[in-house]
Amino acid sequence: MYEMRIPPGVSYSSIAKVVNKYNLKLVQTDDGPVLRGKKEDLEKAKDLIVKDLKKRIKELEK
Repeated sequence: MYEMRIPPGVSYSSIAKVVNKYNLKLVQTDDGPVLRGKKEDLEKAKDLIVKDLKKRIKELEK
């Protein structure tokens, strides 16, 4: 199992989407929330989170 830290600013809906879509686990650590799962799934989750963040930024720029 691998871990990926979730940066500040990621919405709960984005986290829920990747947890369900890629069968990841959300774990609270002393350093903040992390996603746990297979390396390939975490890479896909990262791409989707970045896509969601870029979409949100575009919405806020309007």
